Amino acid sequence: MSSVRPGPLRWIWYALGGGLPHRFSPWVLEDTTRRSWVWRHLARAVVQLSPLVLVCLLVVPVPLAYRASAALGGLLLGLLFSMAYMVETIEHRVAKAGYEPGTAARIRAERVERRRLERLSPYRRDGAGSFD
Repeated sequence: MSSVRPGPLRWIWYALGGGLPHRFSPWVLEDTTRRSWVWRHLARAVVQLSPLVLVCLLVVPVPLAYRASAALGGLLLGLLFSMAYMVETIEHRVAKAGYEPGTAARIRAERVERRRLERLSPYRRDGAGSFD
């Protein structure tokens, strides 16, 4: 899929939940439907949680071990919460980019089914000469 990628600052804005201009809509759809969509979602979640983790590490006046364990615990809980609402969050991003709600889930399901059919096809399994 050929699409215009946002630069680093726009991507950070996007990761924080901001909308992108219309020219990035195909990229948003690609970003939310690729095989790596879960890892991409987690990367955005880490960006969202980073300011709170940094505040916890740098500002709270307790020993570093406490701050580090609180920051790590908060990060893990935040990622768990993010995973719980991952599909809904993705669909909201896709809708903000101008697509119908459910588009990303439908495209991912179609791709999974296509990969499954390709994996099970006799051509893939037995080679080109076994259609007799």
